[in-house]
Amino acid sequence: MEDAIKNLEHWTDEVTKQMLQNVVKRKRKFDKFERRHLIIMWLTIFSFVFYAIFLYSKIFVPYSYSASVMFSIFLSNHINVYFIVLCFGLYGYMLVLKKKVDKYEKEYHALRCEIIDKAPDLWKGEAWEKRHLVFEMMKKNYDINLYHENK
Repeated sequence: MEDAIKNLEHWTDEVTKQMLQNVVKRKRKFDKFERRHLIIMWLTIFSFVFYAIFLYSKIFVPYSYSASVMFSIFLSNHINVYFIVLCFGLYGYMLVLKKKVDKYEKEYHALRCEIIDKAPDLWKGEAWEKRHLVFEMMKKNYDINLYHENK
């Protein structure tokens, strides 16, 4: 468990601390996959652009006088297969990561909303007046907003 969550005062019970720990864990997983998706997305874009420049400079410009010659040169160069596999492989991996990012964002948002909805039950009595300290700590330390359900 995170030290900041573990060291919360007595007015935050163990169940609440565990819920806060779970939302931190899901936020980190969401952030990790979001970063991966962004990196792979840019790699995909750059690979497609690089390949387009390669095709333009090595095939289209020198052999633009005949479409059949361009096509035969394209097929005779085995590096084209590797570039195509690389580009579309990166594109497919980017789509897989996007689905995972959406899944982990949904899980994180659902747990965060559950904590917000159950706040009156989690902090009762005098703890209700001190819950803002927990909310501020979560916002400051982990960038998790527990004040509102909106993202």
